[in-house]
Amino acid sequence: MMTDPISDMLTRIRNAIRIERPYVDIPTSRTKVGIAEALQREGYIWDFEIIEQAPRNILRVNLKYGPDGEKVIQVIQRTSKPGRRRYVGVSGMPTVLQGMGVSILSTNKGIISNREARKQNVGGEVLCTIW
Repeated sequence: MMTDPISDMLTRIRNAIRIERPYVDIPTSRTKVGIAEALQREGYIWDFEIIEQAPRNILRVNLKYGPDGEKVIQVIQRTSKPGRRRYVGVSGMPTVLQGMGVSILSTNKGIISNREARKQNVGGEVLCTIW
């Protein structure tokens, strides 16, 4: 029984990057698709697609590597957990590695990065951080 599907998604991405796979398959949900869209807008993944299958659709995330095979995503970790949610306002927005990384937030405007949240002047739940 899986209690935290977002952590499962991040762990699948982390494991696939560790063994340098070109893509990773994840059971799909709207939240996971939103996270994948934010990762693509910030340049951490190439793209993603939804593969329709019988019991459940699959989200295929195509991972991004540098020209010499270096990993674009060095660290990806869950910030807000089911037992301890972390909410921030615009003034308390986290900066990851002095702007070199990004946080993904769930806001009333959708799932967006901390840079987009500052531009739109919204706060929300910090889902994860990537650098």
